[in-house]
Amino acid sequence: MGISFWIRRFCFVSCLAFGGIALGQLLQRHSASDAFAHAALWAPLSALVFTVARLYQSRKGQRCDICQDTPE
Repeated sequence: MGISFWIRRFCFVSCLAFGGIALGQLLQRHSASDAFAHAALWAPLSALVFTVARLYQSRKGQRCDICQDTPE
């Protein structure tokens, strides 16, 4: 798994996190601008934590059944 894999993984997780966080904020009746600002702040941070954790686990040879990736 090269650097492009991890960049794509980060972007994918960041997009999913953005949608989930924004939706959660909107369901709590926050304004759309506040919800998107909150999601724009927390989505990249969440994706970074997830991606770094998966990179660490991958280097240790641990497989992720949810992600369906196998370390090289």
